[in-house]
Amino acid sequence: MLHNVAVLLLDEVHPFELGVLSEVFGLDRGEEGLPVHDFAVVSAEGPVLSTHAGFTISTPHGLERLEEADLVAVPAGSRFMEREYPDEVLDALRRAVERGARVLSVCSGAYVLGAAGLLDGRRCTTHWRHAAELARRYPKAIVEPDVLYVDEGSVITSAGTASGIDACLHLVRQAYGQDAANTIARRMVVPPHRDGGQAQYINRPLPRNACDTVGSTLAWMESHLDQEMSVEQLAALAHMSPRTFARRFQQETGTTPYRWLLRQRVLLAQHLLETSDRTIDTIASQTGFGTAATLRHQFARTLGTTPNAYRRTFRGPGAGAGPERAMPGVA
Repeated sequence: MLHNVAVLLLDEVHPFELGVLSEVFGLDRGEEGLPVHDFAVVSAEGPVLSTHAGFTISTPHGLERLEEADLVAVPAGSRFMEREYPDEVLDALRRAVERGARVLSVCSGAYVLGAAGLLDGRRCTTHWRHAAELARRYPKAIVEPDVLYVDEGSVITSAGTASGIDACLHLVRQAYGQDAANTIARRMVVPPHRDGGQAQYINRPLPRNACDTVGSTLAWMESHLDQEMSVEQLAALAHMSPRTFARRFQQETGTTPYRWLLRQRVLLAQHLLETSDRTIDTIASQTGFGTAATLRHQFARTLGTTPNAYRRTFRGPGAGAGPERAMPGVA
């Protein structure tokens, strides 16, 4: 159960992520039949902390307050990807896990857990913009860059901003049941459940400058997404044997040619859905999926939604009007 919740703040904390944790765990909803948490905001670096929004936060609670918490939550903060953390903070987080408490990070708060060694050997996530650096800085962590949150039992990590809400509601659902999570979600006017495996809306999964020998081949693939291509064809373009090409591709991109190509096709489909009124059939053809059914299948696997639902999310319910509007009933 999550009777006692403490939020660990470091300097330059992000107010939104702190607000998410406070909204879910810090409000007294006893009159609605919901559990009331013993909630505290804890400072790791003095009684007054700055935020990245230009105002300060003060709290009377120091690190000793973490020792009684069932859940220790770490919201995002500025420069978390590059700064160092006080030893006493990392020790407190390790002790929390060792005594059976759970720890939760929101967005770049995962870097604090990584510094404490709590991500070693565990699946984890963070905002997609910071995932590659998290994996580089903590190589023993198993970083999943394209999911909303990951529950590894004692360690829960969530991606950027709103996915922190999903992770918090997930914990409420585990502790108190679906009805409690639904009630809080209605009060917050958010979906009551988005599965942790649902994909983040990633802009681009791979920086081109990270690819020394296959970069030109990636550029060719990206400009010919509507065409069929094989590893043998791509290897010939890169002047390598298929085996060497596949190995180099994996080393430099972290994935296989097929998976990289599939992700780029989904990204292009997302862009066309966001910026055009082209039909689903047309987009399927232009992105190399061939048919609307294949596009819908890959969208469901990759993003956990349908093309039309994605279009409505980013363009509103009237999206699609025009000469190439999708036929009714086509998802």
